[in-house]
Amino acid sequence: MGKLVYHVAVSLDNFIADQGIVDGNINQSLFLFEGEHVPDFLSDIQQYEAVLMGRKTYEFGFHFGAKPGEPGYKGIKHYIFSNSLQFESNEEVELIQGDSVAFIENLKQQGTGKLWLCGGGELAGTLINHKLIDQLVLKVNPVIIGEGIPLFGSVKPCLKLDLVEMKQYPNSVIKSTYNIIYT
Repeated sequence: MGKLVYHVAVSLDNFIADQGIVDGNINQSLFLFEGEHVPDFLSDIQQYEAVLMGRKTYEFGFHFGAKPGEPGYKGIKHYIFSNSLQFESNEEVELIQGDSVAFIENLKQQGTGKLWLCGGGELAGTLINHKLIDQLVLKVNPVIIGEGIPLFGSVKPCLKLDLVEMKQYPNSVIKSTYNIIYT
């Protein structure tokens, strides 16, 4: 059985994107895009056999020249969940329209490795409601942004977590890894 890991940057007040990120203007964002956590992140993502994204997360790359159907991360199979995007699926990027829960349940049952949910919040909320996320890896940025895209979108889950690992970086980013305990 595959393992689904929600591996994402988050503010101290649990937002995965501020207005700068939503608008595609990283220079306006309070999130930290430089520091020792970045090479660790790039190394960490090599452990995943596939990356799962909602439409908004995938479209974020369009602000930087990416085109529909192109991967955001080279060498990792992409599954993009959207009922409104239109592009031809290919070897690297597959567009999934329709029932994301059934698709991901099947993907987890068929696999044995780790699947990376890198965003978005609404997709994460749907998956947490269906008890499909196994682990959280949160890169907690030392910022409070007040508003933005919540960690689980409009869903407000009540969860027990088991801390597996924690690492603090010199720029005050803290990477914490939790197993989710569903009751």
